[in-house]
Amino acid sequence: MTQKISELLEAAADRALPVVRGIDDGQLDRRTPCAEYDVRALVNHLFQVVVNFQALAAREEADFSQEPDFVTGDWRGRFGAETARLVEAWGVPGAEEGTTGQMGLPARTVGLMVLGDLTVHAWDLARATGAEFAPDPGVVEEVGPGLAALAPQAREMKVFGEPFPVGAGATAFERVLAVTGRDPGWRPAGG
Repeated sequence: MTQKISELLEAAADRALPVVRGIDDGQLDRRTPCAEYDVRALVNHLFQVVVNFQALAAREEADFSQEPDFVTGDWRGRFGAETARLVEAWGVPGAEEGTTGQMGLPARTVGLMVLGDLTVHAWDLARATGAEFAPDPGVVEEVGPGLAALAPQAREMKVFGEPFPVGAGATAFERVLAVTGRDPGWRPAGG
């Protein structure tokens, strides 16, 4: 039985929220495994993804051209609220059916994209800030094949880097990180 995207997102959010809520303001300028993002920029990116993929679940247009600054006021609390709305949006009957977004991708594939973002970026933020993070095993099992299938297109669009080489003993999540171009052993300089 395939798990619903909303259930997977809820499991991913349960693991991601403590990482985001634990970010100290003094850590916002730290480097992350995403070379182009520091912690603040990555939190903003993840916020934007969470908000836009609510719209995609409802078959509305998502605007990725703007990069608003979400890291103001009670941003940790708002991130929790927006993540709950994301889970709710993907739980609406029919959300996983048909296609959505400008590229007309299958809705379930789009749901797996946000699931991958929430999980991988939570790891990025945890590594950058020294937080503990262990992804939900069911989420990893679901996003692994999906991200591997999307990887060639994601690389063309410069969303993923070249695959990082990992050994035969790599865990399923290390393989997920590697397919996105991340070094699963990444640590902050001097950390």
